[in-house]
Amino acid sequence: MAQWLIQNGHLIDPANGLDDVMDIRVVDGKVVNVAKSLKAEDADEIVDANGLIVSPGFIDIHCHLREPGQEAKEDLFTGTASAAAGGFTTILTMANTRPVIDQAIIVAGMKHKIQTDSVVRVEITGAVTKGLEGKELAEIGDMAQAGIRAISDDGNYVSDGRLMRAALEYASMFDIPVISHSEDCCLVADGVMHEGCVSAKLGLRGRPAEAENIAVARELMLAEMTGAHIHIAHVSSKGAVELIRAAKAKGIKVTAEVTPHHLCLVDKTIESFDSAFKVNPPLRTNEHIVALLEGLKDGTLDAIATDHAPHAYEEKDCEFNEAPCGFAGFETAFSVLHSRFVQSGEWSLQELIQKMTAGRQQHLTGRIAGI
Repeated sequence: MAQWLIQNGHLIDPANGLDDVMDIRVVDGKVVNVAKSLKAEDADEIVDANGLIVSPGFIDIHCHLREPGQEAKEDLFTGTASAAAGGFTTILTMANTRPVIDQAIIVAGMKHKIQTDSVVRVEITGAVTKGLEGKELAEIGDMAQAGIRAISDDGNYVSDGRLMRAALEYASMFDIPVISHSEDCCLVADGVMHEGCVSAKLGLRGRPAEAENIAVARELMLAEMTGAHIHIAHVSSKGAVELIRAAKAKGIKVTAEVTPHHLCLVDKTIESFDSAFKVNPPLRTNEHIVALLEGLKDGTLDAIATDHAPHAYEEKDCEFNEAPCGFAGFETAFSVLHSRFVQSGEWSLQELIQKMTAGRQQHLTGRIAGI
């Protein structure tokens, strides 16, 4: 048995109410004891963490690993190594790989690859519809039995309300949530940034916040109708926050997440036409950021998730209209949030760690730790 002893680190573990200098004994990769002044005998390695912060590994409930099919962007090893470098020890990957994760056999293949190549714990999201095409339900039951934690067509909105209702009903049978990318596809059309003064100034087609609000409203109504669990991904609009808050007050089974970039960046960031900042949903205005922060504070938004979605350099190095949406987020999430909110005094370090470890993240990954 390999045994480590981490000594004299300041342990911040909000889930267990720990905030003190402690020792931690790790045996075969698992924490077996946390206490003051643990004996060093039998330890194969002693780590002196004096003056350092020790926390549980971060949990990311929304990321896009690019394997299988898009290894030029990132493979399973490099993606999970990036997660580990950013402090994440458990991540939930979305289904928009190539091929799409829409069958149990693909789930099984992913699990095997994860076992051999991953350096962190990876949980899998299955697709809602076959090929993410929004036409026919994927093999939800078979995938659930194969071990997926959720279903989602993330990147696409399931515009067919009948299909989404059926997906919610099926998912509830297996006690897994449906994760919704909530943007009405007719309203966003070919928009590439938030619709407002900046988009008008730049001459770029906009994606109105109302597209998100309308889609979220439908998902909440369907969740109420079916009694199933809906999880709203990457909330970015003030209206969506208000709708989710009201739904929770009614007892609708809904959870929601927000990304670091939607908390920290505004649409004016795009005035330089830098395609690195093209994301979906788009960066919005400060009015929306204020609402997101209030939603995070009062529990309307349950978790911070990265929506890590890397692309090859040459894919993003083009005209703004042509660039794909998304950017890497594992290695920057904590540092960006720490710089923006902890160093400014708006959040304590304990609050930030809580938002990245002990919130509703545990529900998606945690029957790991059961959204």
